[in-house]
Amino acid sequence: MEHIKKLSYFFGAAALMSLLSGCDIAVLQPVGYIGKGLRDLIVISFVLMLFVVIPVMIAVIVFAFKYRASNKKAEYLPDWGKSHKLEFWMWVIPICMVSVLAILSAYYTHKYEPSRPLDKSVAGSEPVLQIDAVALDWKWLFIYPQYGVATVNEIYAPAGREVRIQMTAENSVNAFWVPDLGSILYAMPQMNGKLHLISKETGVYKGRSANYSGAGFSGMQFNWHSVSQGDFNIWIAKARQSRDRLDRASYLKLAQASQDNPVAYYSGVEKDLYYRIVNRCVVSGTVCNEELMRIAAAKSLWGQLCSVFDPGVVAVK
Repeated sequence: MEHIKKLSYFFGAAALMSLLSGCDIAVLQPVGYIGKGLRDLIVISFVLMLFVVIPVMIAVIVFAFKYRASNKKAEYLPDWGKSHKLEFWMWVIPICMVSVLAILSAYYTHKYEPSRPLDKSVAGSEPVLQIDAVALDWKWLFIYPQYGVATVNEIYAPAGREVRIQMTAENSVNAFWVPDLGSILYAMPQMNGKLHLISKETGVYKGRSANYSGAGFSGMQFNWHSVSQGDFNIWIAKARQSRDRLDRASYLKLAQASQDNPVAYYSGVEKDLYYRIVNRCVVSGTVCNEELMRIAAAKSLWGQLCSVFDPGVVAVK
């Protein structure tokens, strides 16, 4: 019976490995510049940790086998109470490993910091494509301010062109993630996060929210189409043919909770709409958060002191 149980464990592990061998693990096979850099950090850290994990696992097996209960000949007589050599290596090896991992993590974190623009050697001389992303319940709204169009659950971007994504959320906290391209960035209400991505290759990459946000979370997915400049221009022309316009009224309707939303296009976007979304003043008559903070700062002691020394600054009472 014991042998059958061991065989079942062995064949179960073999079957699991065979199933996983066919998986498309985008995190370890990225196509984006940022994704490849983060992949390198994961692989290097994993290999370095194996230098500690493998010897420890081997030692566990050796000691367990040598000092098993049935081995009456083995004598366990450690004399390590005053072994300075042993204590030295017990401290030096972990300190060195942690130090190397810390340096690597700091370097890669600084180099691939999401809000940092990409190097010109990577992005080239093409102007940056800006996309304003809004996480809604449960869909993604993407605004192209340079072209005056907007989409729901679809991104088109020219291959080889740097994309700067500004993102916020209407209600729930979400996380914007395209595994093939790179970093995860949280989209939060009243916040304006920035993420820079680029794909040198053409293709269609799956995007999703990586933060659970309610009943329709599983359908909060989109496709990132990395295409040639010509195909991108064709897509922009297609979006401009839509009869729908994204203004404050249509945005408030779109922001209502809904699930499994199809791709939609808007041929016009109201000026400063994204600014109003971030500052919570889409509804007519609502004072924007930025203005409220300015009023609060002027009412503060610091604002009153500034008004005394600077005639151009008047404290609001």
